Amino acid sequence: MDYVRLPFEQYFINTSENYNNRGEVSYPIVYNAVSYSHSALERLLRIHHDVNYEIHYEEERNAIQVNFQYTDGFMDWIANVVEIATKYYDSIEYEGEPLQLRVHHGWGEMYRAIKNELRRQWQLMHEEHPEAETEILGWSLGSAQAILCAQDLNYNFGVKPYLYTFGTVKPFKSVRSNAVRMKEYLGSICKECWNFTDVNDIITYLPPFRGYLMINRVDVKSGLSKSFFRLLKPLRFHTLYDQPEIYAGLTSRSD
Repeated sequence: MDYVRLPFEQYFINTSENYNNRGEVSYPIVYNAVSYSHSALERLLRIHHDVNYEIHYEEERNAIQVNFQYTDGFMDWIANVVEIATKYYDSIEYEGEPLQLRVHHGWGEMYRAIKNELRRQWQLMHEEHPEAETEILGWSLGSAQAILCAQDLNYNFGVKPYLYTFGTVKPFKSVRSNAVRMKEYLGSICKECWNFTDVNDIITYLPPFRGYLMINRVDVKSGLSKSFFRLLKPLRFHTLYDQPEIYAGLTSRSD
């Protein structure tokens, strides 16, 4: 059975739980919530974060799909905004030389909390459906988790997933000495990478510091030029990704 891709807007409707009520969800997503604390102080104060994900197999499309939930609640905003510091996430070999990956601290710790469990679930599904393609989806905060998941599954299992994210953020960070190699490496991990953004979606410029990378930014066609005042309207421009017309002419991309 061949892999069948959904219309791009349908992925947003699915993974955003139909935020704008402008379409029908093609698959009901029920997230698994995993609680974690990533510092001794948080454990002492009994402060917990949640990371929410879901994985399933769709027989009619021959696809294993991994979904990550968007920002939901105060502690998710703490992970988004306050924990800006970066740390080493992993060290890999790329083209025969070591490459150290650095990520946004809050998003990196969030993915660490679920990576072993998610790997096991994905591996079991892949063993049962070895010909299936893997799709990874996320909106907003979920886009950071989706990108980290794509790197993780590619590095540990060699799979090249289809990555579809919306209102995408920039979880990976380079330094001057490895910026080119980092971008080349991240561009190699997916079969197709679609990180959909709008030029007026302020979330897609986060974190707003030098060195943070998006694997492949694909600006949708909303028809509006970039404006400072439009950037101050995230409720409008961070939620427009369920409009089919903004994807006109976008058919395939491999990076």
